[in-house]
Amino acid sequence: MDFYATLVKPSWAPAPPVFGIVWSILYPIIIAAFGYVIFKVVRGEYPAALLVPVLINIVSNVAFTPIQFGLRNLWLAEADIVIVLVTIVWSMIAIWPHSRLASLALSPYLVWVTIATALQTSITLLNR
Repeated sequence: MDFYATLVKPSWAPAPPVFGIVWSILYPIIIAAFGYVIFKVVRGEYPAALLVPVLINIVSNVAFTPIQFGLRNLWLAEADIVIVLVTIVWSMIAIWPHSRLASLALSPYLVWVTIATALQTSITLLNR
């Protein structure tokens, strides 16, 4: 987090502790929604194609922190968070016909990542 502290951020950037609080709420929701879908796919009740956006999202989400704070590559982190955002929307649309509840459960994740994408874009542009 030392790297994050040195970056120029927009005035509306949340305080660093907010990120931990929000993610500690979101991760159980994400695990429940995606876990349910994965379970249904494994049982053959949902099409395997649903795993494409779900798995891309999971990999991209996990990759963000090492890219942003390990590699300290703002442009790559920007690309990664856009992938996270796009795959949330893609997942929600793909899941909707099979489970509206699982799709809607991802709404808080979508809201937060939309804000995080705007923040990352601002930080990337302010620190070029």
